[in-house]
Amino acid sequence: MNMTSHDIIKRPIITEQSMDQVADKKYTFEVAKSANKIQIKKAVEEIFKVKVANVTTINYIGKNKRMGVHQGKRADWKKAVVKLTADSKTIELFEN
Repeated sequence: MNMTSHDIIKRPIITEQSMDQVADKKYTFEVAKSANKIQIKKAVEEIFKVKVANVTTINYIGKNKRMGVHQGKRADWKKAVVKLTADSKTIELFEN
């Protein structure tokens, strides 16, 4: 299956903890479950025109949820923390 960079990087994750990591040039994204670290690195470099030092990925299993008698499950998803090189420019999306 051929995925584009925009298929791999779904959205930025903006939380208090992820914003604290921006000072260390670490940015957090929700990514496609099937994407590997090499694909994530290339996608971030292509979309944001930055240099990536390393990528850490975390798989999340969706929680079971109930609405009265009905039982459902949240979707499984994958998170990637991308660290940029020291000489790379920052990603403006996370500024301010």
